[in-house]
Amino acid sequence: MYSATTRGIRVTVKPVYLEEQSSPSDSHFVWAYQVHIENTGNEIVQLLNRYWRITDSLGRVQEVRGAGVVGEQPQLSPGESYEYASGTPLSTPSGIMVGSYEMECPNGERFDVEVPAFSLDSPHQPVQLN
Repeated sequence: MYSATTRGIRVTVKPVYLEEQSSPSDSHFVWAYQVHIENTGNEIVQLLNRYWRITDSLGRVQEVRGAGVVGEQPQLSPGESYEYASGTPLSTPSGIMVGSYEMECPNGERFDVEVPAFSLDSPHQPVQLN
């Protein structure tokens, strides 16, 4: 699992390779990722927008921006948490994702929360010994 905390908002991500949805012979590899967002701070926040940068093992980058996560814009009071699952396909057997969530406080102040970089690894990638 991968975790990062920004201004009292802890984001933890757990990626899982989905063998049954992937087709390595067609260069189609799929991962699910479970995200846990916990408000360990002392202010109410609402998740407004998401940003993802997905890089495959050939260095190709795809950026994704949008409102909320999985169609929701959750509000978290201190001590509350929110979980969701999503996924991403790649045309290579490995890659990396990193991102951020734009949060808003009741007073209208906005700030970005780091989503830690996490590795997308499949059993189909070549093993490199360094």
